Formats: sequence, structure tokens, C-alpha cells
Amino acid sequence: MPGRKKSAKILKCPTCGMIVRPKDEDFPFCSDRCRKIDLGKWAMGAYKISSPVLDPEVLEDLGGAGRNRDGGRGGDSDEH
Repeated sequence: MPGRKKSAKILKCPTCGMIVRPKDEDFPFCSDRCRKIDLGKWAMGAYKISSPVLDPEVLEDLGGAGRNRDGGRGGDSDEH
């Protein structure tokens, strides 16, 4: 409907949960302090980006790569 306004989504600082606006200087954080706290968490390894590998071809490739870790010789080390 042309006369209908979109409802505003409430955005919160990922560090402290305080309400923020997209036009705020430190968006998506409420302050520089919260931005630095978040950066510190990344630097310390508190956050991790991971997902399970579900593709059978990728799993097969990973399994093959793990078997040839004997110095790159592929199992023929006694032929020299």
C-alpha cells in the first residue's frame, strides 16, 4: 500500500545491547568503547567463524590431503 510506512527495526549494539541508529557515528556500535571491546574479542579469539563441511567431494579431498603429510613424498620415501 502506498500510504503505509515501513516499521522501523530496532537495532542494538552487539556489545552492550543499547539501542543504536544507522546514522549514529559509531554504528553498529553505540560508542567507540564498545567497538574496541568487540575488536579485542576478535583479537583474543573469542569469536570464531566456522561451519561444518557437508559436501562429500570436499570431505573426500580433505581426507586425501591428510594422508599425504609425510614430507610431500606420497609414500615413496624409500626409493631414494
